[in-house]
Amino acid sequence: MTSVRRASREDIPLIISFIRALAAYENELDLVRITEQDLLRDAFGEHPVIYCLIAEHLGSPAGFALYYLNYSTWEGRPGIYLEDIFVLPELRGIGIGKRLLRHLAQIAMEMGCRRLQWQVLDWNAPAIEFYRSLGAQFMDRWRNVRLMNESVEELSRLAIRSAAEQIS
Repeated sequence: MTSVRRASREDIPLIISFIRALAAYENELDLVRITEQDLLRDAFGEHPVIYCLIAEHLGSPAGFALYYLNYSTWEGRPGIYLEDIFVLPELRGIGIGKRLLRHLAQIAMEMGCRRLQWQVLDWNAPAIEFYRSLGAQFMDRWRNVRLMNESVEELSRLAIRSAAEQIS
């Protein structure tokens, strides 16, 4: 029997272990920097910015889904962005991922969200086929764009400098 529930503060070490397992699967474990304090602040603090579901199979942790809200200006409605979904390798293929996504879709409907979206690595054929089987649409025309760390800091410094020049 598989169940899905909202994560609690007590799940923080479990969530981090799932994040690390996902990163290892994607060959990027060395990029994981998240701490228990980060999750405590961002998922369970006064103003949560992320939310997490835990899947359990036969009473034991089996996987998780971590998500946050986004917004469609064209639709004029909120949406959900699925940042991470992960099922333990030995439990894949028995419906746990589908159960997590169904639960997330139910949350989306309850919140009036018009879309549920996420990314998948182009080499992850099992995940791609799984998402196709659910009716997911692949948006091949769109390119992912990201500024990280030093680039964000530099852009921020330029904004501050520009604002200071306007005051002078």
